[in-house]
Amino acid sequence: MDFGFSEEQERFRARVRAFLDSNLPEGWGSEDTRPTDEATRVRVLREWQKKLYQNGFVGMAWPRQYGGQGATQIEQAIFYEELARYRLPVSINPIGVNLVGPTLIAHGTEAQKQRFLHGILSGEHIWCQLFSEPNAGSDLAALRTRAELDGDEFVVNGQKIWSSFAHYADWGILLARTDPTAPKHRGITYLLVDMKSPGVNPRPLRQMPGSSEFCETFLDNVRIPRDNVVGRINEGWRVATTTLSNERGTTTLATMVRFQRTFEELVELARKTRRSGRPATEDPIVRSRLAEFYVDLQKLRYSAFRAFSAVLRGGSPGAEGSTLKLHWSEFHQRMQEFAMELQGSNSQLTRGSRHATRNGLWQYTFLWSRSDTIYAGTSEIQRNIIAQRVLGLPKMT
Repeated sequence: MDFGFSEEQERFRARVRAFLDSNLPEGWGSEDTRPTDEATRVRVLREWQKKLYQNGFVGMAWPRQYGGQGATQIEQAIFYEELARYRLPVSINPIGVNLVGPTLIAHGTEAQKQRFLHGILSGEHIWCQLFSEPNAGSDLAALRTRAELDGDEFVVNGQKIWSSFAHYADWGILLARTDPTAPKHRGITYLLVDMKSPGVNPRPLRQMPGSSEFCETFLDNVRIPRDNVVGRINEGWRVATTTLSNERGTTTLATMVRFQRTFEELVELARKTRRSGRPATEDPIVRSRLAEFYVDLQKLRYSAFRAFSAVLRGGSPGAEGSTLKLHWSEFHQRMQEFAMELQGSNSQLTRGSRHATRNGLWQYTFLWSRSDTIYAGTSEIQRNIIAQRVLGLPKMT
């Protein structure tokens, strides 16, 4: 793979930077200053996605007939990299843009594409994911939410968990069991559910860092039209694998930029931290740890390029995406843990304390990083996928 960019691609990067320099939402561009109030964040992010869409920067690689720009995957990756450099989210609708859209393009009917795709890009419709359940997280195929066909509608009953943004989502992607007698990976159907339907009850869950975007969602006799099935009835697992593949591999290059920024900030924290009256960077143990992080970052970077090369050749991240997810999630946790070690007793100070480093941002990101090895498939699940589908090892029974 050629790691350089063409002159045309660099001109596109310059155009993206010029746009971002002129259009940053107030208070954004720095983790230290972005708004923390959820209602404010939602409002600002809705406005931000609308502006991105109007300027052709959302769903860039989607087909033009569905609101995309028909851009190359490289241009999409460049845009994601620049957003990460400016510490900006791609949209308020990451589930819709990164997961639902590609899934509908691959498996949806033409009527579903025409109905939903433009609203996903514009931010008119915010989406959430209703997959995991209290007893079916890592083993997703063990889900027990039931959908029973009644005429032209499914009647759905069950409970979902870890449904990010469900309390302000307009639509959700739902996996439900439609044939309880079939093997667990079969008899599952992929449905699109209007989150304002009677019987849908999302409840925010407060997390360790203090935010509450995760929800548990209860479904009580929710009626979903049969036309909202994606793919075929009882074959939803095949559709879900497209969603999960995109969840593990769509914005990997942007993730690398974010980790590069985190590493640079970690080095700066070490320079400013005093140990026995001297900068911590003069401690050989600290220097050795920082060198390990740098090496890990480069390994992760080239692994991301390899996965991206597969996308450029018309493929998908596939099972190899599990390697990346396992690597970056555990790598990020190690960096965050080291940031806590460097701060010593100050690591216990959180947002609002005048002595907290960067207003407690390191503490927030440390607590948030604990979820890295859980969402999008736990580390244990990723290792099983790598063992079976990449290395060809037999499945444990």
